[in-house]
Amino acid sequence: MPVCPGCIQAIEPIAGATCSRCGESLLRIGDDAAPELCGQCQGGRPAYEKAVAYGAYDGGLRELIHLLKYEQVTPAAAVLGGMLAQAIAKLRLEGAIVVVPVPLHRSKRRQRGFNQSELIVRTALKKLPELHATLDPKVLERVRATVSQIGLTRPQRKENLRGAFRVAHPSTVKGTSVLLVDDVFTTGTTISECARVLRRAGAEHVWIATVARTLKNHSSPLQVEELNAVGMGT
Repeated sequence: MPVCPGCIQAIEPIAGATCSRCGESLLRIGDDAAPELCGQCQGGRPAYEKAVAYGAYDGGLRELIHLLKYEQVTPAAAVLGGMLAQAIAKLRLEGAIVVVPVPLHRSKRRQRGFNQSELIVRTALKKLPELHATLDPKVLERVRATVSQIGLTRPQRKENLRGAFRVAHPSTVKGTSVLLVDDVFTTGTTISECARVLRRAGAEHVWIATVARTLKNHSSPLQVEELNAVGMGT
């Protein structure tokens, strides 16, 4: 199945104010400046330095990711890799970076035939020759299969992932900066657990880049305009 050019053209990057740490959208009404951090990040600092994403996980971008993951349309990885490269560029990373894709459990990888995050980031890094990056997909392992996170509460999601990941080669990440990449940032539970495990293994910094992100406060330009009008009393 070919990748639809029209669907790609309709995909737009995230616009507007976002949390400076996790990348969640921040709603502005009228002339009020949104806080720099979302409520969740104000309540507690995650294990990573900053998370960025190219676009919202909906519409054409969601369909494109599903084409790759569930229908094995591998040419989609090249398109998604270009988007991931744009997200990584926003981090302005300097120095040597170890790039680690979020791993699949071996049963899931065997079923799918590939790790979509690894396919996507390989394309992304080709578009970022100035980045001093070393891709190492074997650093992080998913040693325990988990049930779907859909429908679970936050404590249940954390418990579901407890002990699911381990660093196979701690010496590879000790004292280094790690760029952890995935296709989608949904609740952030998986990304946060991976970052925590990497930090515990000795990584000095962990940065996050994904193609897409679920945005709780995602609004269309028209909706934002309407909210601004209400906020300004017009």
